[in-house]
Amino acid sequence: MFGKRNSGSPGREGPLLTVMGETARLEGKFNIADSIQIECEVAGEINVEGKLVIGEKGVVRADAHTADALIMGRYEGNMVATGNVEITSTGRVSGNIETDSLVISQGGFFNGNVIKIQRAEIAAERRGPSLLDQKQVAVKR
Repeated sequence: MFGKRNSGSPGREGPLLTVMGETARLEGKFNIADSIQIECEVAGEINVEGKLVIGEKGVVRADAHTADALIMGRYEGNMVATGNVEITSTGRVSGNIETDSLVISQGGFFNGNVIKIQRAEIAAERRGPSLLDQKQVAVKR
């Protein structure tokens, strides 16, 4: 069910963890430090620091936060991707996506809303709250 595969550069960094199995169904909250490829059914919440790859046999019903995403299977939920999202010709997506870049290949399906992340927002998220934000929080208490 679980395996590691290092195929060059699958995501931003690190090896690609693969979760597979035609009858496997995983449910819960998943925090992945590297990249992951899903070839089974997953439900819940997924946080991936690298690239989220949903293979052609993958079915994901979860809210996801990731750097990049490649969707070749089915995805249902809300996604925040600070980098790129690609829906291939076999990909099927139902839900909202917040990302810097979305590519839908011919034949790919998307039903939902897209919100463009601005680079300044990403930089601010990585920096944390500004001094002004911290003062406002202190005043509100």
